Amino acid sequence: MRRGESAESAEGERGEHLRSSHLGRYTMDSKYMTLIMLVLVGLVMAGCGGQDQAIPSQTSIPTLTSTPAASTTPELVTITVYFTDTNRYAVGTPPFEVGVVRMVPEGVYLPEAVLQAFFEGPTEEERALGLEAITSGFTGFNLLSIEDGIARIYLKGTCASLGATYTVAQPIMANLLQFAEIRYVKIYDETEETELPEGESNSIPFCLEP
Repeated sequence: MRRGESAESAEGERGEHLRSSHLGRYTMDSKYMTLIMLVLVGLVMAGCGGQDQAIPSQTSIPTLTSTPAASTTPELVTITVYFTDTNRYAVGTPPFEVGVVRMVPEGVYLPEAVLQAFFEGPTEEERALGLEAITSGFTGFNLLSIEDGIARIYLKGTCASLGATYTVAQPIMANLLQFAEIRYVKIYDETEETELPEGESNSIPFCLEP
């Protein structure tokens, strides 16, 4: 073999050896890197799994709100109820009827409410002041109708005026004539009788005449 060929051959062997050495080192490095990556991935997956187990799922609890109950108390309005002032009557000083205040639910038929309050009578305090409900034996009324300015009231009970000149007719008229829609009052007894059932005038039953 010639010297030049020997040198080239030796140089080729060294190059091949270097390439083999680099390739082997690259292969080893790749294996180590792959192994490291697998270990890291395993650790990350294990950490995620443990974290999922450590944190329980949260369930939202609905907030309970109480709804305030609607008020059942009705609105009230004032009415004026007339009773007989016995002190004024005793000394002959008219008017003998004195008004007091009552509270009734809004929306009630006011003329009826006034008459009902009248037949219920005055309070103890009002009686102490001399107020009285003169009823002439009647205990209430069965019907009140108002038409064309005429109020017709049908009383119940037993008429017993005993010839008195002041009867239930006066306070009834005072209580009803306070309303603008009423111009005349016709009072009927328990037999549904009154002196002047027709026409624009006040009327009382025969039994209330003195």
